[in-house]
Amino acid sequence: MRWEELDQEPCSVARTLSVIGDRWTLIVLRDCFLGVRRFEHFEKRLGITRHVLTDRLKKLVQNEVLVKVPYQEKPLREEYRLTEKGLALHPVIMSLVHWGNTYMADERGAPLVHIHKGCGHRMAPVTTCSHCAEPISARDVRVEVGAGWAEAKKSLG
Repeated sequence: MRWEELDQEPCSVARTLSVIGDRWTLIVLRDCFLGVRRFEHFEKRLGITRHVLTDRLKKLVQNEVLVKVPYQEKPLREEYRLTEKGLALHPVIMSLVHWGNTYMADERGAPLVHIHKGCGHRMAPVTTCSHCAEPISARDVRVEVGAGWAEAKKSLG
């Protein structure tokens, strides 16, 4: 499996990593969910080189995770907004934050906490079954080969 060919793999994890699978992209997405939208704000907050930031933002736009939206006409200035496809990554980011808060926080505790706007309480993400709404963990899931994997394997010979 070659890094530059991950998007061709018959595996959803590999295909996803082909878009968001590097540290800078995940950090850019984190900041998107924190409300950062403008290139110069990403650059200042992250301390990332312009070249790397441009590359990551371009890839996210090409993959329809972000969209460029004008916020000024003359001169034209654009900001980056999460698309529906980008917003669908929220559970991924929340899971990473929760894992980091649980296993990587130091004695001071979690750097950021999430409060549910509906009830006002601190919350942690919970994965539930889309059919019965029961909470699930890795031990509660069985994986079976789907049509996409079977068809891809046939075409590979």
